[in-house]
This record gives sequence, C-alpha cells and structure tokens, in this order.
Amino acid sequence: MKRHIKFFTDSEGVLWTGNVLRRSIRPNCKIKYIRMKTVKIIYILALTMVLSLQYSCNKLLDLKPLNEISDADYWKTPEQFKLAANEFYTYLLTFGNVLYDGPHSDLRSDFSLARSTFSNGTNTVPQTDGSWNGGYSRLRAINYLLQKASAYGNPAEIERYVAEAKFFRAYVYFDLLQLFGGVPIVTSPLDINAGELQAPRNSRDEVIDQVVKDLEDAIAVLPPESAISASDKGRISKGAAQAFLGRVTLYEGTWQKFRNNSARANTLLDKSIVNSDAVITSNLYQLFTPAALGDSALKYLFILEDERSNPASIGKSANKEYILANRYSFTQRQIRNNVTHTWLGAGTAGKFARLFLCQDGLPVDKSPLFQGYASTRSEYTNRDNRMRYTMMLDSNYYWDNENPGSRINWTGDAADIANSRGRHNGASGTGYQTQKWASERRLNDNEEGYDWPVIRLAEVYLNYAEAVFERNGSISDDDLNKSLNLVRNRVNKTMPKLSNALVTANGLDMRSEIRRERAIELCLEGFRLDDLKRWKTAEIEMPMNITGVKWTGTRWQTRYTVSGGNAPFPLDANGNLIFESGRVWTEKNYLLPIPSQQIQLNPQLEQNPGW
Repeated sequence: MKRHIKFFTDSEGVLWTGNVLRRSIRPNCKIKYIRMKTVKIIYILALTMVLSLQYSCNKLLDLKPLNEISDADYWKTPEQFKLAANEFYTYLLTFGNVLYDGPHSDLRSDFSLARSTFSNGTNTVPQTDGSWNGGYSRLRAINYLLQKASAYGNPAEIERYVAEAKFFRAYVYFDLLQLFGGVPIVTSPLDINAGELQAPRNSRDEVIDQVVKDLEDAIAVLPPESAISASDKGRISKGAAQAFLGRVTLYEGTWQKFRNNSARANTLLDKSIVNSDAVITSNLYQLFTPAALGDSALKYLFILEDERSNPASIGKSANKEYILANRYSFTQRQIRNNVTHTWLGAGTAGKFARLFLCQDGLPVDKSPLFQGYASTRSEYTNRDNRMRYTMMLDSNYYWDNENPGSRINWTGDAADIANSRGRHNGASGTGYQTQKWASERRLNDNEEGYDWPVIRLAEVYLNYAEAVFERNGSISDDDLNKSLNLVRNRVNKTMPKLSNALVTANGLDMRSEIRRERAIELCLEGFRLDDLKRWKTAEIEMPMNITGVKWTGTRWQTRYTVSGGNAPFPLDANGNLIFESGRVWTEKNYLLPIPSQQIQLNPQLEQNPGW
C-alpha cells in the first residue's frame, strides 16, 4: 500500500505538512509529495520525519526513501537528533487538553458548570487511563533519543537536543506526578523482560528530584531566547526551562508545606524563587501591553493572529509575553477545535465573578465603589478591567467568527454593530458567561490560528510572588512591585498596588490576595484545579454549590424566569441561583486512581489511598 504525505511552502520558504510543526528550507524550494511504503523504523521516526528540520533542497532530496531508513542508518548527524526531538513538541498542553475536558481543565474545577464526575468527586477507578499510557509512551520516545545520544561521537554537536529531551522528560514526569503522585521512574528504554516493569512506584520526592535534575541539566545547556535564530523560534529556551522549574518547585513546595513538611517545602520554594527571578531579571520577555489596545490588551492577547484580529492590527510578533507556546497559524496549522463557539458565552460560576476587585483595590464586600446587584450590569461597574474583558455583560454587543457576526473595522461604529451577533442576553445558565479565547474575525469554525500559552510571563510573576510569600511568611512591597503588581496593573492603571499597607489598613489577607490574582489572571488556562490541590483547599472549595447571579430582588427576577415567573434554578439563602449542589471531595480525590489494568500487570504499583 502506498501513502503520500503532502508538503507545501509558504511565502517565507517554510515547509509545512498537514497540522504539524515546520521545516525551514531555502525559498523557492518546491516539494509536492514524498511517496512512502510501510516504514520499517523500529521507533517513531516515520512520524517525526515530517516534523521540522533545517535542510537544503538538495540534502532533503538526497535522503533515502523513508521506507528504506533503518535504525542503523539513523542517529548519525545533529540534524537527525533535531528531527527526532521535534516529536516532543507535540506533547505540550494545548487547546484540546485544557479548554475541553481533561485532567488539567478548568471544566473540572470549582469555577465550572460542566457537572463532571471529576469535579463533583464521583469518578471511579478506570481500567485504562490515557494520561498514564500516553505518559509512558512519551517517556520511551524521550529515553530512546537519550540512549542514542549517549553513543554519539561528538556530544557537543547534539547537546541542545539532549537538553530538550531532558526538558520534556521533566515535563512528562511532572504531569504524571500531578495526576497520580509517585510513579515508576524509567530513564532508559525497556524491553519486554526488563525487571523495572515489575518494580514498585518511586516516591513523590524521588519523582520531583528527577524532574528538578533534568531541568537543571537542561538549563545549563539551552540557549537564551535572544540566541535562538528566527527559524528556530518556538524551541525550548533557557528561560522556558527556568520558568518551568519555577512552576514545578512552587507546585511541590506548596504541596509539601500544606501537608506539614516544611523542610522539604523550603528547599523547593527556594528553587522556585531563584528560577522565576532569573526569568524576570533576564529582561528577555515582557507583558503584552501595546498602548494602541489600552485596557483591552489582555483580551486580544489570547486571540492574536497575524491576520487582523484586533483594533490595532497587531500581529504575533508583538507578543513577547509567551515564553513557551504551542504555535498555530491560520495558513499552516489551525487549532482544529471549535474554540470560539465553545467559549463565547460559556458559563462560569458566580464564585469566579465575585473574585474581581473594585478599582480601589478592595473586594466587593469591602469597597464603597461596588454598585451591587440590582441591575443585570451594575456589578461590573468600577471593577477590575479584566472582568469586562474576560466575561460578557448583559446587553453589550459582541462579535464572533460568523458572517454576519464578525468584526468589520473594530471601531464599534454603526456598520460594526450592524454586523455583530447582537446584544448579549445573559439570561441563561448561571447568568455569568465568558468571552476569553473567542475570535472576533471572520473565519470558519475550527480554523482559529492563535497560539496556546504553555508558559507566559504573567504566570512567572505570580509564581515568584507566591513562592516568596510562602517561603518567608511575608513579602515586601518591592517584591510585589517587581512581580504581581505588574500583572494587576497591566490593564488597571489607576488601581492601587497590592501592598502591605493596603492589606493591613483594610483587614485583608496577603495570601488570599496573591491567590485571587492568580485565579483571575490564569482563568481557563489549566491551573485552577491543580492550584486547589497543592494548597490543600480542594476539600473546602470543590464541594461548594456552583451558584450564579443574585436573582432575588434584582432585575434578573423579571428577566430570567421559567413558567409562573419562578427562578430557573433553586436559590440559596442569599437569593443566588444554585446550578449544582451535592458535590463531594474527599482526601482520595487529590490524586487520580492508578488504572486497574496497570495494577493487574504489575501488582507492585499499589493503588492510591482511598481508591
């Protein structure tokens, strides 16, 4: 059976294939098809051959047909190691993992209306688990490259790709640790008779130590962002590895702290502070704050494309905030999830809406600026600007990707409004809807081409502030100003900075304010559930009822009713709609169960407690 893989070049001479990563070649190099028979490579080389690699036309055409490549022919040049390493970039989290149901999705958090078995604590032990199976398949691919690298004659030639492999091994193991806790550590490819297949799980500490070691090894070798060539942009940088190490050690440091292991926690938090600070002080990244977008900068950051996608026609080259991204393009690699229609108008919980501060930097229960809930829009007045750019206001005009329905000129003039999807009707679900991730430009469903922020600078700032506070029990105003306040005031220029004086004078709690900033800034980016787990507050937050707008005594009481003028859902004691009740969360839910098939294959694994 013969197969064909279609290749095409863009205007810059970049070769693309299907929906995968890119390979740069000389401009005007024309390649239409490569014919393939069944590939005999032992490993996944057949897949990775379509991924990016710096090749000239002649060198590419001089390669053996793919069906004639054997493992003995491979692993001979740096280019071949680079080609193999490209596969690992497909392991990065992206839209399909986070905006739809998945282990790190906010759909499984306390802000979600998804009624997931994982969010209400009713999930059971599965026979198999894609995260477990996929994780170890990926580890085998990574370990295989590292094994081949150990026999390569000139290690300096391939050290960058070895470092990338170690980054991704850390990335995969951290994911497994977040989901399952301690898991078996495998650092070399195993054959079917390997004794490690019947070994017990490694401890949580051992897994984190392996992750930290791999990341520190990678950091020592990886180039800074400023040294990465234009054709290699998107590859792992030193800053990306440092930022990720800051995330990992904050996660585990706080996990240990709130489980009474302060000595272990402090060691990890120290590493988080050092590595996050290294990214900050490198000055190689910056928050996305173009003056032309003003307070709407954060809204348009997430839907940024090289086609016009915002009022100022700003393209992706202006985005220096994404430290590591899963990269997409309307012309070469579309997201292929219906992101806009999934998230424009998607419901969220009133609990999330109530987190947004007023413009005086105070919560709604303390601020004289808060306008209450009497109308359908009053609670949005004088609030953090992120609220109106993250959520939809009843009766405002909105645009999506449809025609009509998409933007014409982004001016909000009569023509623009006439082509909108009309005024938003908030009388559905909880009454709170989001607009994050929804395009406004005309395109067909599934064709969005904006990037997924695997790591962005705003997270690093928040990681730094939290790590400093949790390590020391306090944080200086100087440390807040170099980190968290840059995020807070990006689109809130007149809001008071978070400071020790503000906290003291208003009876606030610094830890709660740091966590508030994180919940607001990183919503719908796959952090909320993992944060609740590491803080050990999931047992408090997750069982709470999912509530919506205040119905009793407000305009919603006449706008949002069912037969007889009744509320569409039950009401709590404060007159808020209750969308879901009876949720549970017990100690066992902090980790997923080991799939039963794995324990049958290896009884030494042992099940997680409570399952």
